[in-house]
Amino acid sequence: MKLLKYICVLLIACTTSLTFAQDEEVVQFQAKVSKKKLGLNERLRIDFQMNKDGDNFVPPSFSDFIVVGGPNQSVSNSWNGRTRSFTKIYSYFLAPKKMGAFSINQAKIEIDGKEYKTNPIEITVTKAIEKPKDPNDPDYILQEHIHLVAEVSSTSPYLNQPISVVYKLYVSPNVGISNYREIESPVYNGFWSQSMDDQRVKAQNGTYKGEDYRFVTLRKTVLYPQKTGKLVLEPLSLDLTIDVPTNRRDIFGNRIKTQAHRTITANTKTINVKPLPEQGKPDNFTGAVGDFKFSVTTSKNSLNATESLQAKIEVSGQGNLKLFELPKLTTPSTLEVYEPEHKESVRTNMAGMQGKISDSYTIIPQYKGKFPIPPVSFSYFDLKTETYKQITSEEVIVNVLEGPVYAEADNKLPVTSNGKQVVDLNSSQFAFIKTRTNFESIEKDTFLNTPLFWTSLLGPLLAIPLALVYRRKREERYADVTGNKKRKADRLAKKYLSEAKKALGKKDAFYIALEKALHNYLKGRLNIETSDLSKEKIAQILTEKTVDNQVILDFEAILENCDLARYTPITTVTMQQDFDKAATTISLIDKQIK
Repeated sequence: MKLLKYICVLLIACTTSLTFAQDEEVVQFQAKVSKKKLGLNERLRIDFQMNKDGDNFVPPSFSDFIVVGGPNQSVSNSWNGRTRSFTKIYSYFLAPKKMGAFSINQAKIEIDGKEYKTNPIEITVTKAIEKPKDPNDPDYILQEHIHLVAEVSSTSPYLNQPISVVYKLYVSPNVGISNYREIESPVYNGFWSQSMDDQRVKAQNGTYKGEDYRFVTLRKTVLYPQKTGKLVLEPLSLDLTIDVPTNRRDIFGNRIKTQAHRTITANTKTINVKPLPEQGKPDNFTGAVGDFKFSVTTSKNSLNATESLQAKIEVSGQGNLKLFELPKLTTPSTLEVYEPEHKESVRTNMAGMQGKISDSYTIIPQYKGKFPIPPVSFSYFDLKTETYKQITSEEVIVNVLEGPVYAEADNKLPVTSNGKQVVDLNSSQFAFIKTRTNFESIEKDTFLNTPLFWTSLLGPLLAIPLALVYRRKREERYADVTGNKKRKADRLAKKYLSEAKKALGKKDAFYIALEKALHNYLKGRLNIETSDLSKEKIAQILTEKTVDNQVILDFEAILENCDLARYTPITTVTMQQDFDKAATTISLIDKQIK
């Protein structure tokens, strides 16, 4: 009997320990990839998997890859009678940008108020892997019949010499493309750039490597290099929808086609920017490069004192007109000169900038006499001759006909024997300073029997019943679980909406904050869990709560925009529209929900 008793106790202890271990399930959040080594023309799948539901998922930046699909979300929730099994996965499909060894950084998520992170994963990208030459294979079609090319006018310009880059998509006549989407824009680090894109994309006939092709011009940009050395033009990347023939035919005998998505990237261009020569560089050179004309003109040369004239310094021609400073005008101290008004009349085409820039000075003489404006010099680097040129204006004489005489000779200030100018003081020089005070005496007031005295005395007694009422209201508020959840949801929605508003113009940060605001609002307002935040579940609950169908559709559209906008080009105007729509929709749901 004793042995049987010990066995029963041991079984009960084991069962209790097992149950406790199940209740205290360890949280797991990990990243898994389909492969750690792939070719440049292959794709990679990465899954972020967790065994408990979480909030505020933040993926890594994927800076070395192009996101061609995702995030796709899947949830598995099962119960076998004893244990509950839960799995939630966020999936992405990635295409490498270049060869090399890269690291996919940590992803983050909040589970039960605690932040968890995945471990970084090292990925090796090799050269493109050769695949079987199947004429109906999408990868073969992309490799042999579709080409995205960056055409650069010059790969070895001087500093501030204009060059152009044109992106063209060549497609063989026997290949069809249903659609394309830009997923990675070119980056021009180290260049001043001006886009010359035409909104109308027009297909044209042309040749590529001696063969007939159809092509469209996607982007045209004028670049001015701003530093010397090797500068890399980060390429343009597109997601193409290719029409691929199959072995099936329709009732008329025509071959049925299917569609496949593939990513294509333009060739990377390296620009070797040459420095301007040091030999013969003028001291007053400010970086002007091109072919210019220079002039200094005045609106008039004769006038009376206190009248004004305009002196204009102007540079015209072709070159980097917006990227250098005009020389300054120097005048005698007897002429009062105001800050110049800068004007630009510059147009940009594929050859660079053309037009003119000017600084207009307003000058007002104070005294009678003839006052010279010294010559002004302007220098620039001529690209045709590859030499420096300098243009100097002529001296301008300002003749002041009427006005007070400034000095007895040569229009100069009288000076003392030590070479300093004489300062003339008069009796009213410091008349604005007050020398008398208007102080008045004040009587000393006593604190006793004043309103402040009685307020300090009776205030604490009156505060006691107010404190009791406040305590009762606070207890009632704490007991209102549903109301507290609603208020917490409202606070979180306002918090994240505020963060989204601050992040306007920063696409990723804005849409992450906006999505958090919408999710947290629903969780608190409708009393649902994160795992139930599907479109169907949200629509069902809001319909049951008598919310208008149009408001529900608007809410679903905003959530969909949050998913799509992270991987598509979005303007600040669109972000502002999404923010206003989200705020309006939350307000309408609050009013209509029952």
